[in-house]
Amino acid sequence: MKLTVWTYEGPPHVGAMRVATGMKGLHYVLHAPQGDTYADLLFTMIERRDHRPPVTYTTFQARDLGSDTAGLFKKAAQDAYDRFKPQAMIVGASCTAELIQDDPGGLAETMGIPVPVIPLELPSYQRKENFGTDETFFQIVRALARPMEKTAQVTANLIGPTGLGFRHRDDVVEVTALLNDMGIKVNVVGPMGATPEDLTKLGQAHFNVLMYPEHAEAAARWMERDLKLPFTRTVPIGVGATRDFLAEVSKITGLPVRADESRLRLPWWSRSVDSTYLTGKRVFLFGDGTHVAAAARIARDEMGFEVVGMGCYNREMARPLRALARDYGLEALISDDYLEVEAAIEAAAPEMILGTQMERHIGKRLGIPCAVISAPVHVQDFPARYSPQMGWEGANVIFDTWVHPLVMGLEEHLLHMFRDDFEFHDAAGPSHHGGHSPKPMERAEAEPEAPADPAPTQATPAQPSSVEVVWLPTAESELKKIPFFVRGKARRNTERYAAERGVTEISVDTLYEAKAHYAR
Repeated sequence: MKLTVWTYEGPPHVGAMRVATGMKGLHYVLHAPQGDTYADLLFTMIERRDHRPPVTYTTFQARDLGSDTAGLFKKAAQDAYDRFKPQAMIVGASCTAELIQDDPGGLAETMGIPVPVIPLELPSYQRKENFGTDETFFQIVRALARPMEKTAQVTANLIGPTGLGFRHRDDVVEVTALLNDMGIKVNVVGPMGATPEDLTKLGQAHFNVLMYPEHAEAAARWMERDLKLPFTRTVPIGVGATRDFLAEVSKITGLPVRADESRLRLPWWSRSVDSTYLTGKRVFLFGDGTHVAAAARIARDEMGFEVVGMGCYNREMARPLRALARDYGLEALISDDYLEVEAAIEAAAPEMILGTQMERHIGKRLGIPCAVISAPVHVQDFPARYSPQMGWEGANVIFDTWVHPLVMGLEEHLLHMFRDDFEFHDAAGPSHHGGHSPKPMERAEAEPEAPADPAPTQATPAQPSSVEVVWLPTAESELKKIPFFVRGKARRNTERYAAERGVTEISVDTLYEAKAHYAR
């Protein structure tokens, strides 16, 4: 363990809380000291839930350690059942309580609670939060699900979405719509929204859709072996991945692919003139393995970016991400140390970061725009509006989320470059309120002490001398790379800069010297 001001993942009992909070009719009894109750805030404050997580803490204190802490656990478990009457319970210990070795599972087994009580053994000092979600869901599924007769219509289970997940709520809606287009109904969604009784019916489906491998791969593999339920390997984030996902579903079910791509906007934009400004932009990717792998494909194949670095913080995904990075000619960064991630980003010098809430902070420090693609995230990435990452609408959301930081960065750069122009200087009002910008004549009258022949402030060619300037072909070619809507201003400012210095031929160097001069 080490002291840090930021962590990408909490201890594994937080992962168990994510499963319990996503479900209904399940209660979690957590053997934990008073300080470990902080986890409630993750759900009520960050995810903005209107109810507390279904968790009962034993909340033992230091003075209890010399007495019967096991008795405290048994009382808390019985009180939780009597009060909440859940369909099932899970029991476990936090990282601190693990040290006193009270064995919550064994204690609960002796109590005769009349509902399934599922013990969790989560090694707090070896594993972390994503392992906790995966292991907890697996243990619940293994305890409750049994082979069953299949439904008459082809159905699927959606497995993996949890509480505190990055856009999980909306991804479920989007994937359900994709399946409905193919005539496939959803049997059970779990953990999110499911009851323990729902999970007993998992075996009725014809296959599983593994939405988030970090949270449900162990359960998917167990159901494939014991319930004969195949599962999808493709995560439908991005246009290409969504098409591949539908093809995989078709192969599993034998149903033809039916896809309504009418809502899709990304392919149109990728073919547009506007997209050429972003082609080749250097991006660095970091987050959980699933979202980073999906983002890498979108960045390179659908947006035309250059991926200059990638990595993940969850070591369970290290092997597949290292293999993927090799395909991009990179070495994956597998680390949960945000300082190491920051150093890697600074060394790569990308033009945009695609990461977590932590990379957003890193981007602010380094002056690099960032779009959030993965948990952990803060409250602004749990929007009230519909904002999925998966499916066709997810591709539209990703398009907006990724393009806007770069486009706005361009705008800020241009405003800074031309800040001395009468339209853009700091004293000018908004450009769409023309009355706020003083007329050049009014400005001259208001400043009678100015020299008789000052450098003009309007965006018109300035000729303080009779020198005629000529643009060299290489400079003309470089000028054409500047967006058309400011190209004229760039030309006039460069010509004024050259004329003021008696330069008769404008080269590429002159163009960039002028740019640097007006950016000061």
